[in-house]
Amino acid sequence: MSVNKEIKRITVHILQAMKAKGEKISMLTAYDYSMARILDESGIDVLLVGDSASNVMAGHETTLPITLNEMIYHASSVVRAVKRSLVVVDLPFGSYQGNSMKALESTIRIMKESGAHAVKLEGGVEIEESIKRILSAGVPVMGHLGLTPQSIYKFGTYTVRAKEEEEAEKLKTDALALQEMGCFAIVLEKIPAKLAKEVSESLYIPTIGIGGGQHTDGQVLVTHDMLGITKDFQPRFLRRYVELFDVIKEATQQYIKDVKNRDFPNDKEQY
Repeated sequence: MSVNKEIKRITVHILQAMKAKGEKISMLTAYDYSMARILDESGIDVLLVGDSASNVMAGHETTLPITLNEMIYHASSVVRAVKRSLVVVDLPFGSYQGNSMKALESTIRIMKESGAHAVKLEGGVEIEESIKRILSAGVPVMGHLGLTPQSIYKFGTYTVRAKEEEEAEKLKTDALALQEMGCFAIVLEKIPAKLAKEVSESLYIPTIGIGGGQHTDGQVLVTHDMLGITKDFQPRFLRRYVELFDVIKEATQQYIKDVKNRDFPNDKEQY
């Protein structure tokens, strides 16, 4: 029997038990009540209130513009829908880098005002002070290595990270450091599958891959990409399970047609 079917609510400890038993962890993004309710009832293990809301919900080119207040709004909406999944919230750009007290204040606001269960930060040893301060307040922390979208202007591109030996070695060092600091899991984004496998096998905490191959302990995708609501984002790692953009467009066009033709509402659809 799978670990996650035996329990009523997923916790960070359940995720570690899943890794120990070799059971894969499923994770998707959520930003609003209605979608979060569907995903939670579907049995998803983890819901990430990602700063990707900046892209898919607000239409920004990068994740950088989204604010702490906006992240709290999205997180609150998701938490109200969830009965079972673990809800993790991204600390947005500018709310934790270079200032561990600010990181703690940002985290406390997220936890108190949204009711979320954990936070996620991008980076390795350079944000150790922030991670330790957050953990000292009793808040679980998920790490994030590889392609870190908040650093897009430093990288200059969204291409695969850690292909060169030096960057790969740093990633391995950072992963072990994050585990040592007390992180309960690490997202590995857009790195070679071989490296992701090596890192996953070197840790006792779970890894969640996005573009990291099949040997991570779990997988995460942006829900709007997976459902085909977004059209113009097509990386190799993305599998679209349905084309909802087309489904919704066709339904909307049919609605418009029915309104114009006086077919909606009909006799049964009025009082």
